[in-house]
Amino acid sequence: MTTPFRCTEPLPPRSATGTVAEVYAQIALDFGISEPVTFVVLSSAPELLAPTWALLRESLIAGAGSRTGKELAALGVSMANKCPFCVDAHTVLLHATGDHTLAERLARGERPETEEHARVLAWGQHTRVPGAALEPYPFPREHAPAYLGTALTFHFINRTASALLTENLLPAGAQRFRAVRSLAGRTLARTVRRPARPGTSLQLLDPVDPGEAPAWAQGTPVGIAYAALLRAAMRGAGPLDADDHDLVEQTLQDWDGSHPPLAWDGFPDRRERPGARLALPAALAPYRITDEDVTAWRRPEHTDHCLVHLVAYGALVAVDRIESAICAQIIQEAT
Repeated sequence: MTTPFRCTEPLPPRSATGTVAEVYAQIALDFGISEPVTFVVLSSAPELLAPTWALLRESLIAGAGSRTGKELAALGVSMANKCPFCVDAHTVLLHATGDHTLAERLARGERPETEEHARVLAWGQHTRVPGAALEPYPFPREHAPAYLGTALTFHFINRTASALLTENLLPAGAQRFRAVRSLAGRTLARTVRRPARPGTSLQLLDPVDPGEAPAWAQGTPVGIAYAALLRAAMRGAGPLDADDHDLVEQTLQDWDGSHPPLAWDGFPDRRERPGARLALPAALAPYRITDEDVTAWRRPEHTDHCLVHLVAYGALVAVDRIESAICAQIIQEAT
């Protein structure tokens, strides 16, 4: 049987208990998919699963602004990060919003018909570049927390999906067929179009000091969810020694949003620095993580929980680099 998971073997969702079971219940209710593999792959680390879901829910689903607009922003992010799994997922979700013509134009690689939609898609793509000029926003300023939260959510999910999942959204790549995309979207339509009350997911999180929430979140639940994910993911640096940690952090400090070339020698040798060899690609080009990279790093004490945390750490270092640049822009504008 073909599995969508690479390098990990998550427990079947039906065996979930505690926080994981509670997250799955909320996902089924508010996302419309009971066992989305983008979350199942994180289930060995509940402390990561819960804030990842919370950030997605509070921004994309319950945050201010149109669902179509936020799906376009998420699609732009996924295109910029070269994540075919997530590109296909957001195309299906655009069908769920009722925007069938828009979804199919994008599936064909065409530009949206309306300038408004084109600007939101381009805005999502530009968020990959730390410090890129993101204003004026292609959406009302009061919707910025939800749109920024959505973009940061998928900068994280794109990376974990590219590292730990195969490219196929549906078995045998069935999402490549228009009729399948449309049908899959229609099955989600009722849930996608139903309003969601903000803040419900925060009960799944460990207590977070509201003062840790970033300024761009403007006091919304999005900021609490982001702070919780940042705190949880940064614990994944634990398996790295000081030199590997410094290498990852310094490389990302100098990162300009570009994809490293195939011949790039910035990725360390997997035999000499296997931890950094996983964390750094997770940040910059997770689609280049190979089974050999994971095997070189694995030790008897390295469980799926450890691997998911290490990948999440690399992913979040990149996200944090993007988010820090957003905060710097906001502070500069305020002064």
